[in-house]
Amino acid sequence: MKPYIIVHMMTSIDGRIDCSMLEHLSADEYYVALEQLEPCSQLSGRQTAALEWPAVREEAPRMEGAPIGREAFHKVAPADTYAIVVDTRGTLRWQAAEEDGHPILCIVSEQVSEAYLDTLRDAGISWIAVGKDHIDLHRALEILNEQFGVQRLAIVGGGHICGGFLEAGLVDEVSIMVAPGIDGRSGQTAVFDGITRQSPEPYHLQLKTVERVGKDVVWLRYAIQK
Repeated sequence: MKPYIIVHMMTSIDGRIDCSMLEHLSADEYYVALEQLEPCSQLSGRQTAALEWPAVREEAPRMEGAPIGREAFHKVAPADTYAIVVDTRGTLRWQAAEEDGHPILCIVSEQVSEAYLDTLRDAGISWIAVGKDHIDLHRALEILNEQFGVQRLAIVGGGHICGGFLEAGLVDEVSIMVAPGIDGRSGQTAVFDGITRQSPEPYHLQLKTVERVGKDVVWLRYAIQK
């Protein structure tokens, strides 16, 4: 069992997702649509969390000490929804246990030290350690569903996290807000990025709904064809 997973992102016409750029193109349409996806826990990658979450104090080098070396989890308290961050090596330092009113839950690999996990416990933050060298996304989602009661999960950034979940075959739906502008700068991250396969065969989608939101934003919802 795993949660139902929706990638929910806002992009320029050319598929770029730089937050500073998108701030010039839209107001609150993204968040209005996010609330309409039904109650979802929200998952971000490390870089997105470090840039956007007030709860993050800093990024720091990996904390020294013996790695946990086994699958484990720590649950602070039950919650309806969580603010989840994927932080493979445990480099984020925290100044709060909540983000935007949702309790934080960190997913890390088994290479993370016991000392780092102790800092999460002391901060009142739930965590899951799973995967020897890299996070085992399949198993992490099983634990989220079985132990934390997460039934619906919205992936809200960034491009490499979206790409990793897609490549692992874990995405059920893609929800895209297309903002009225073009970025065009080289080297900018796209909605789905960092996929390692070399096949030219795309991932196929089936259009569910199209909606105009606000003045000029278009909201597209697709089901992944598996």
